[in-house]
Amino acid sequence: MTDFLTEELIYKKSPQEITALLYEGCIVALEEAIEAIKQKDYYHTNRLLTKSNDILYRLDAGINYEAGIIADQLDALYDYMSEKLIEANMNKDINKIEEVLQILNELSGSWGQAIKSKPIKQANPIRQKANAYEKHILTVE
Repeated sequence: MTDFLTEELIYKKSPQEITALLYEGCIVALEEAIEAIKQKDYYHTNRLLTKSNDILYRLDAGINYEAGIIADQLDALYDYMSEKLIEANMNKDINKIEEVLQILNELSGSWGQAIKSKPIKQANPIRQKANAYEKHILTVE
């Protein structure tokens, strides 16, 4: 997925569009992981499931907690999916990957509809960096 995305192109994307790309990347990686398990390529499976967990971590880090209960529920859902992928990776369990895939497909579809129904705001890059810094400070303390 990211092979065709240049760094410059990514910087031009809104946070909403980046979230959509992250969902898409995670879905593709999980579909490939299922195929890798079927082919008994466990090394590649491990890399793909680790990548998927990294994407979930980035999605979780980007949650805007000012959104209220939805943000808390999304956080719990990302944590749940991450745990399922760890279990799937340890046991090479396709069913657990498929469960996470189903959830991600629903989230991705809903996210896509939300983007279409609301205009996309381009975030101020300086403010965005400040927010990332502030979030880091809040979680470190």
